[in-house]
Amino acid sequence: MNEENHQIRLAARPEGLPKPSDWEQTTEPVPEPGEGQFRVAVSHISIDPAMRAWLNDVPSYIRPVEIGAVMRAAGVGTVTASRHPDFAEGDIASGVFGVQEHAISDGKGTFKIDTDLAPAPTWLGMLGLSGITAYFGLLDVGQLKQGETVVISGAAGAVGSAAGQIAKIHDCRVIGVAGSWEKCAVLVDELGFDAAINYKEERVGRALREHAPGGVDVFFDNVGGEVLDAVLTCLAREARIVISGAVSQYNAADVKGPANYLSLLVNRASMKGFVIFDYADRYPEATAALAGWLREGRIIAKEHCISGGVAAFPDALLGLFAGVNTGKLILKV
Repeated sequence: MNEENHQIRLAARPEGLPKPSDWEQTTEPVPEPGEGQFRVAVSHISIDPAMRAWLNDVPSYIRPVEIGAVMRAAGVGTVTASRHPDFAEGDIASGVFGVQEHAISDGKGTFKIDTDLAPAPTWLGMLGLSGITAYFGLLDVGQLKQGETVVISGAAGAVGSAAGQIAKIHDCRVIGVAGSWEKCAVLVDELGFDAAINYKEERVGRALREHAPGGVDVFFDNVGGEVLDAVLTCLAREARIVISGAVSQYNAADVKGPANYLSLLVNRASMKGFVIFDYADRYPEATAALAGWLREGRIIAKEHCISGGVAAFPDALLGLFAGVNTGKLILKV
């Protein structure tokens, strides 16, 4: 092939929000697969809050992106050449392909997807790691019980919107916390949440005491910071707090922990973090359940697709932290 492969690489470790100078656009020849490998023409790239954490050179659940490396990202695309027994030309695959137009894979952590069931972007959102995170975070980590009161922060994002709908399927009362009245309206009017709180315009603690007078049984937290502190003041007895992410802290120089943590003691509550990769051997279980609910119309997959190819990645990532998206943010290559 004579085509070029355009890529985004990490040029410097950001301080705060990433700047244009933290990225480098590079061009290389389209790679050829070796024995046991296949090549993918990437069509869609997942934009995730965790990407910001991957840029910091600190110990974490996954190694940081190295300076000069192609930016790590999940994606979907079409197999264009294969020397792998399980992947043939024309297959549609999902995996960690990076922010580039063409990727080589050995098949590890990669799987074929069925675009007859749902379009490719949905396999990065509701049927991808976002939906899977919501599924295991609520049902395994949060030990969700029918009829409980559930609060979701970052509720209009990919994981939050999935988590709220899963909780409704389990007959729970669901309250979302989001950053605009428009997003709050989507949560209630389109996704079936019972109530929504605009954290930029309302006092979260006061609003929660109105919407959940009996206290919060499960808090699925994607945000951290002040929202977490407010929910801690509204816990029910034996509440469970699920730490899925902390998007409010990813660009902060000094990460702030919860001041109201003694509420865990008073309410005999628990707070537990989890990493979705620990559930890798159970992904098919979650995908099957989510796909069934999607077919039945019991959940809605919300996606916000941005055009512009890989060159648009730096701005797309900033848009994520500015809250431009409702549902899964995806970059179309």
